[in-house]
Amino acid sequence: MKISHIEHVGIAVTSLEEAIPFYENMLGLKCYAVEEVADQKVKTAFFKVGQTKIELLEATAPESAIAKFIEKNGGRGGIQHIAFCMEDGVANALNEVQEKGGRVIDAAPRRGAEGLNIAFLHPKTTCGALLELCEHPEK
Repeated sequence: MKISHIEHVGIAVTSLEEAIPFYENMLGLKCYAVEEVADQKVKTAFFKVGQTKIELLEATAPESAIAKFIEKNGGRGGIQHIAFCMEDGVANALNEVQEKGGRVIDAAPRRGAEGLNIAFLHPKTTCGALLELCEHPEK
């Protein structure tokens, strides 16, 4: 498995409408994309910071992973996951994790925001952090 860089940090928020102005006005960042990922029941907003992105995530349904995260976090948002860009592909990384006895949430890559191929590792494998593996589909 070869990680090239941190692709993004995912931050759960209760409202993109409230969060985007903070990142733009207070931090001077520019939101360059807002996208709904229907199958994940989430709406995202992206900001670029150097090579890394910040992904704000707002739940679009009460049963979504983001809604559950916010509920467990006392109704507040917070850092929900860190995504690593895989040089040798998400499928290869998933296989390697499983061969080493690790648990995965996604057995195979699926499509995520910005058209990335993504998969998540189970927090019980990663010492409590939700880790996302991703790759650009052309790889």
